[in-house]
Amino acid sequence: MPAQPDAAATRGLPLAGVVVIDLTHIYNGPYATFLMAMAGATVIKVEPRGGEHLRHRAELGGAGAPFAMLNSNKRAVTLNLKSERGRAILRSMVAKADVFVENFAPGALARLGLTPASLQTLNPRLIYASSTGYGQSGPYRDYPAMDLTIQAMCGVMATTGFPEHMPVKAGPAVADFFGGVHLYGAIATALFERERTGVGSTVEVSMQEAVYASLSSSIGMYFANQQRPPARTGNRHSGLAEAPYNVYPAQDGHIAIIGNNDRHFQTVLVLMGRQDLLDDPRFVGLKARADNMQAIDDLIGGWTVTFLKQDLADLLLANRVPCSPVRTVDEVVNDRHMHARGALEWIDHPQFGRLVLQRSPLRFEGTARVPLTPSATLGQHNHDIYGEWLGLSDAELQDLAAEQVI
Repeated sequence: MPAQPDAAATRGLPLAGVVVIDLTHIYNGPYATFLMAMAGATVIKVEPRGGEHLRHRAELGGAGAPFAMLNSNKRAVTLNLKSERGRAILRSMVAKADVFVENFAPGALARLGLTPASLQTLNPRLIYASSTGYGQSGPYRDYPAMDLTIQAMCGVMATTGFPEHMPVKAGPAVADFFGGVHLYGAIATALFERERTGVGSTVEVSMQEAVYASLSSSIGMYFANQQRPPARTGNRHSGLAEAPYNVYPAQDGHIAIIGNNDRHFQTVLVLMGRQDLLDDPRFVGLKARADNMQAIDDLIGGWTVTFLKQDLADLLLANRVPCSPVRTVDEVVNDRHMHARGALEWIDHPQFGRLVLQRSPLRFEGTARVPLTPSATLGQHNHDIYGEWLGLSDAELQDLAAEQVI
């Protein structure tokens, strides 16, 4: 059963009262604003009249889970920013908001007259936040930026896969989501600064820069090898500094095992019944084991293949050896631990059917968990936002619809 809200929770959500105008699309920006919504902010998702790109993917492919995952708990409106009246409405919204977030290509909104300076003139307390592939300046500023191309440009692909094969992208959209997490952090930091100064600011996140630190092991090897690019290491440690550190075969799949100190490896040898190797000079100390990785992998792989992956994981974990079965997407979606913590929840989505959706990984002690509200239909909250919040009359709303502004 999903974890229930703490009945003793007495604190409000940390971003309650913060109003966010969200012009983001696909993965990067929408994940940042999803985290804000789940922290209590009122997030108003502004889409073109035909909907943002990810909504189109859901319609074409019948797979609405990504859109539903990233747009829970947001209010959805449509607005034609290519019309002067549409831009005027956006400015009216900005005047009442705290945060404005976009992840368009650099210069796209400036060409519409929606620059940080112009919006902050209307609202000096506004946080203007942008996320792009390569940033608002520099030689790569105008390069098209998708998760695949960022992975290629920033070194993820060069360090992923096996040395005898072509480079491989990481399976998850790591560049998009690293960028989204950093964007959330930048906005939260800017809001904290505004509490001290009373003045808004402009923040930006480059996806390329957000990923760089994750290459730390490979970069360490690069400098250790007189600045020669390191070879891809497959499932081994990217710095080739630890053994065992690999994915090993099991009867029903694979298991990942890491031995990052002497005790871990010695425990594995005892479990294998190979106490005779405890004093083998090839395996005593981290450096010796790193120098004999293949021998260790052959030894351990010949043992792991005799087990079911979960049975072996249970045995190793009971003996405090770091490991995990390599799990399928089906196993991850139905993970009993994440469901028990309330991190995942089954919902009946009104558009996309029965889905598992995630909650925010950010937890705030003393606050109740925010109930998940399914992602809205296109323009679902036009009347609520433009009529009730901005104060436009029903006649004005009808005119806006007739003029194809909303």
